[in-house]
Amino acid sequence: MGSIEKLSQHLTSYLEPHQIDLVKRSYYYAEQAHEGQRRRSGEPYVTHPLSVASILSEMHMDHQSLMAAMLHDVIEDTAINKSALSTQFGETVADLVDGVSKLTQIEFESQAEKEAENFRKMTLAMAKDIRVILVKLSDRLHNMRTLGALRPEKKRRIARQTLEIYAPIAARLGMNDIRMELEDLCFQAIYPMRFRRLAAALKSVRGNRKEIVETIQTAIGNRLDRDIIDAAVIGREKHLYSIYQKMRSKKKSFKEIMDVYAFRITVNSVDACYRALGSIHNLFKPIPGEFKDYIAIPKVNGYQSLHTVLVGLNGIPIEVQIRTDEMDGMANQGIAAHWLYKADEELDDGDHIGHARARKWVQDLLEIQQQAGNSLEFIENAKIDLFPDEVYVFTPKGKIVELPAGATAVDFAYAVHTDVGDHCIACRINDRMAPLSRQLQSGERVKIITSEVAEPNPNWLNFVISGKARAAIRHFMKNQRHSESVQLGARLLEQALSPNQLSIEALSDEQTQLLLAQCNLPTMDKLLEEIGLGKRSAMSVVNFVTAENSIKGKSANYAPLVIDNSDGMVISFARCCHPIPGDTVAAHASSGKGLVVHQEGCRNLAEIRNKKPDSISSITWADHVQGEFPVALKVEVASERGIIASMATRISEQGAGIEKIQVNERDAQNMVVQLTLNVANRKHLANIMRRIRVLRSVVRVNRNKN
Repeated sequence: MGSIEKLSQHLTSYLEPHQIDLVKRSYYYAEQAHEGQRRRSGEPYVTHPLSVASILSEMHMDHQSLMAAMLHDVIEDTAINKSALSTQFGETVADLVDGVSKLTQIEFESQAEKEAENFRKMTLAMAKDIRVILVKLSDRLHNMRTLGALRPEKKRRIARQTLEIYAPIAARLGMNDIRMELEDLCFQAIYPMRFRRLAAALKSVRGNRKEIVETIQTAIGNRLDRDIIDAAVIGREKHLYSIYQKMRSKKKSFKEIMDVYAFRITVNSVDACYRALGSIHNLFKPIPGEFKDYIAIPKVNGYQSLHTVLVGLNGIPIEVQIRTDEMDGMANQGIAAHWLYKADEELDDGDHIGHARARKWVQDLLEIQQQAGNSLEFIENAKIDLFPDEVYVFTPKGKIVELPAGATAVDFAYAVHTDVGDHCIACRINDRMAPLSRQLQSGERVKIITSEVAEPNPNWLNFVISGKARAAIRHFMKNQRHSESVQLGARLLEQALSPNQLSIEALSDEQTQLLLAQCNLPTMDKLLEEIGLGKRSAMSVVNFVTAENSIKGKSANYAPLVIDNSDGMVISFARCCHPIPGDTVAAHASSGKGLVVHQEGCRNLAEIRNKKPDSISSITWADHVQGEFPVALKVEVASERGIIASMATRISEQGAGIEKIQVNERDAQNMVVQLTLNVANRKHLANIMRRIRVLRSVVRVNRNKN
């Protein structure tokens, strides 16, 4: 365990004396605040914030980050509040501490909701100051190092959360050293037996590998010296969790994974990186397709390096990474590299590729957060965006856009801008028209075609994978559903009020307030939305308004609701009877779905009318209804070669689409074909049935009504 004096001594290497004094003052303040508190291990609590600050000092973080690390549990675990910290240490440090602190005053329904809401709070703080996440990662790293005193189930819960969120965040910010240590500690906590066995196996093969590693290292070093390239060559060892993951995902044995030898070459310039690559490609044969240039196109987190795989002596595969010393620092410490804050000066994100990309990622997180319905949806979308694999595609002007592996043109459109995503209708990939759902490959050029009248399609959720795209589509659907529900609710309430010669506009302020109080709702919009979604009956609302507190039965002098198209989020068409324009119809309010339209003669509707007469609404078709409606047909035919193809041709000639087809053999000579078609109205259906009926093999054509 370190001490404040030891830490202070280390800080003299890069901080000013007055900054070190501020760090020491924050330590003594925390020591006093946590007095009497102990960790599960029995140590004084203040050892934890001191250790967190020490981790940050190894990354050469600024004095304000170290002060926040010392004080990071003060708001959460003691009686001291944010304003007291602000008075003592300034607003910046208080904001950092508050950003790292968990929400303790609010009661949550579940542990998952609590964790998600805490993550949402931290994201908002990160958007103001990226150092919040660096303090949080250091806090989590020390907690993982000292998990020993906790119960096994709590150990596993904390480790799983770390593996799902904090290790990927460290990877996203390019902090490879912290990511690897977090992953190994999580692996040890979740699978202690597997960890021990793998660690023992790694230790036993290390000795056997030493000679081969030294031979290859010497050969590479000699070739680089011969070509006058100043470089350091070191053998790289995979960490335990990555070995375990490769064994699982690639279905390989430990021996197969350990048969690959990895080396890192560090040089002093970008030019030397490419010269070193040519040098080792002359020494050992490269494997085609295994070369990656992350210097020309850096990874999302700012990581830069050349990757190649070679075939060494006796066919041994050799993985090589080549990069500059600066890139190496960035690869290991990410945005924490070069974070030497000058007194009271802001670091310009444009000064370093890692900072600019980290800021862009946090801004994307913020946008996802604003569009998410709740914290659980937000964390689900955020986790998607923490996937480590990515593809790189180009805009028509040559700008590179990074996307998660498996992303589609719609993900690309939302990555360019939310408005582009919302209005996209088609795409060109490498100058050829392609489906919006096609997965993109690295190096492709993508052009999005937009239309001002286009809107996001809910079906896109079946194939988009980026968090930003999913959040934006869901956000649009919620707003659309809300406005449609309010409109439908207003129409239903007007319809129910009309027998009493009342309307929504005619209600007095007093009546409206009384109505909202009775329904326990804040606004009229909220009440109309509940009626539109079928959560509340329009009739029951009318009962509150009428003086007699009852409805005397429906009068015939009000206009029924009108259906003018097949699209809509709060009016749907029953699958039991498949109503289409021209049918006599009625509708019932279904909780959460809005209005469900049935044919008047439907058995299910009759049952609902008996049980809940108040939920039935009068409804009719507009003179010109747009869209296509599903309808079910039953066709009895004599078995004959090609009869299904003939039917499909006749249907297609009439401009109808076949949604579903099912063939049941009745006996050797006869079969029944069940069809679900998309038609415009009854007249369209009649034409189709007439065209099918004249086929020689068709015995009977009926429409299925229930």
